Amino acid sequence: MGEEKQTTGLAEHPVLSSSDGVQDILHKVIIAHQQALKLLQETENAYSRLVPHQLLKLLEVKSIVDVKLGDQVERKMAIMFSDIRDFTPLSESMTPAENFEFINSYLSQMEPVIGKHRGIIDKFIGDAILALFEHDADDAVSGAIAMLERLNYYNAGRIRAGYTPIQVGIGINTGMVMIGTVGGLNRMDSTVIGDAVNLTARLQEATKTYHAPLIISQNVYYDLSNPGQYHIRLLDRIRVKGKSQPLSIYEVFDNDPAELRSSKVACQPLFDEAIAFYHLKDIPRAIELLKQCVELAPNDIPALMYLERCYEFQATGQHWSTGELDIGLLWKDEYFTGNAQIDEAHQQLLAKTNQFTAEIKLDRIRFDDIFSFLNDYTQNLFPIEDRLMQEFNYPFTESHQQEHRRFIRHYQELEKRVQEGIDAPRYLAFRIALLLLDWFSSHAIKMDRHMTRHVQNISNPRKRSPEQ
Repeated sequence: MGEEKQTTGLAEHPVLSSSDGVQDILHKVIIAHQQALKLLQETENAYSRLVPHQLLKLLEVKSIVDVKLGDQVERKMAIMFSDIRDFTPLSESMTPAENFEFINSYLSQMEPVIGKHRGIIDKFIGDAILALFEHDADDAVSGAIAMLERLNYYNAGRIRAGYTPIQVGIGINTGMVMIGTVGGLNRMDSTVIGDAVNLTARLQEATKTYHAPLIISQNVYYDLSNPGQYHIRLLDRIRVKGKSQPLSIYEVFDNDPAELRSSKVACQPLFDEAIAFYHLKDIPRAIELLKQCVELAPNDIPALMYLERCYEFQATGQHWSTGELDIGLLWKDEYFTGNAQIDEAHQQLLAKTNQFTAEIKLDRIRFDDIFSFLNDYTQNLFPIEDRLMQEFNYPFTESHQQEHRRFIRHYQELEKRVQEGIDAPRYLAFRIALLLLDWFSSHAIKMDRHMTRHVQNISNPRKRSPEQ
């Protein structure tokens, strides 16, 4: 009995030891698994600072490990490009270490502001920021305003520390872009590519010329849900290097010092008319209005610039303009979409725009005629485009139709102002011509062509557009 009991005890001991060993191994496995998960999460978080989660979402991948070279997706987005003014001489006064410290200090102020307004930072380029706004143009504009507000706070700290305050320029544009990955087998990067991106960089450069911290394109202006909630005024109509079509640019001056902002608001009707009369070459009238502007806002640099342009015209005949009001627009083969009804409507729009600008020059403006045309144009063309987009599942139908609605809203607002009879007729005619020129260059020969290429590729996939 005793021997059996002892034998049983000896037999049980190894079993207990084996059980303890298994438990110990399982415990170590669980700890190792938890550590691995923690490391994976930390790695994922680290990569998210290099490739934002929002960008992965746009690329329709779940994780950074799923990203492949050549992944790409097309989107309509607002693009923002910001840059520090006179950074080169500023950086020359600092050591390399001080440069890094300064740039990181500045960028750390801007990054959360962009994120708060649903922006995605595509990349930092030295002291510059390229950011994307997926949802709407309002996010980009309100984000830029908030960035400039944050800059004032940051500069206050620099001044207290004995440093020179910095200035930035911000350009914003909207348009179709390709978001994807580029590079080679061993090194790739996410990027955004498109004509809209290049134009954004040009707008940022224009902030230097006009001494305006925030400039937006005509595309952004017409994409805003309510432009009236911001302080916006037309700055100019310009030709940008590398682009065949001129465009209108607007200044957003919400961040101007309170006194200057109030002065600009007070003289905005005068400024708006002065710009119109300058482009219409009614220089005496433009000078008269600009002098009143400068009296109300002595520090309004764009007003002073236009006054100088007027004096230059009187002295030399040099007139800074894009020329459409003088020579009109010419139809080009590249404007054809391949849809006969749409092409005919576009040709009629171009012809009517040329006729209307000629009437402005002769001071024989027929407002009833132009608004009657626009009513017919929108009521006939837009339903055709709506049917095509629905039939062929155009992925950007909503934004395309939104552009339609806002175009109608803008010309109807101008029609109402004509009926009220408060504004100078030639000024309102200029604004109508500007709307038509902007619409033709940004929607008719861009967005409509984009839509019809999609229709053609779906209806005849073997004969894809050469631009695809």
